[in-house]
Amino acid sequence: MRLSTKGRYAVTAMLDLALNGTQGPVTLADISENQGISLSYLEQLFAALRTKGLVRGVRGPGGGYYLGRGSDEITIANIICAVDEWVEFTRCKGRQNCHDGQRCLTHSLWDDLSQQIFDFLGDITLKDLVERGEVREAARLEKKAAAQVLGLKKCGLMSSLNVGIDCPGPFGAVSAVKGRWRPSTWWGRPVAIKV
Repeated sequence: MRLSTKGRYAVTAMLDLALNGTQGPVTLADISENQGISLSYLEQLFAALRTKGLVRGVRGPGGGYYLGRGSDEITIANIICAVDEWVEFTRCKGRQNCHDGQRCLTHSLWDDLSQQIFDFLGDITLKDLVERGEVREAARLEKKAAAQVLGLKKCGLMSSLNVGIDCPGPFGAVSAVKGRWRPSTWWGRPVAIKV
């Protein structure tokens, strides 16, 4: 099975949308920041997802994307197939010409495996993934990390222009001096880190 980055990123982006789209439309910029997927790549993926009716877009200020159907109606197989991915184990990609133009001895084995994986992914919905505890915990940790970064940005520590600013952070007080910042404590231990 070769599930490429395209399929993995599509599933990840759709799961992010399912987790965060309950309050309103989610922008691709938000998904990009949350998941570390480039914005231009997400635009390509969402064009394919929109074509298959898995997402719907809202234009204008405050716009973004919603799920095109209920999270209980969208399977992982739907998402992977929407971005032109297919879980295929046969060397011939199902054409039955594996061995000198003929079907190979193990074609049925690999074909059955491909079908079982497709059936497995077809039985898992976005709702199933959202309800899993580890997915919720990962989403909570992502939001916490984003809030910490936002806090550093608000304090000016992400800018190299600020001088002499102290700001409380997750690792104790953080200082910015002449474009360098350092945590003054790390888990209660004094440290000095130059960046």
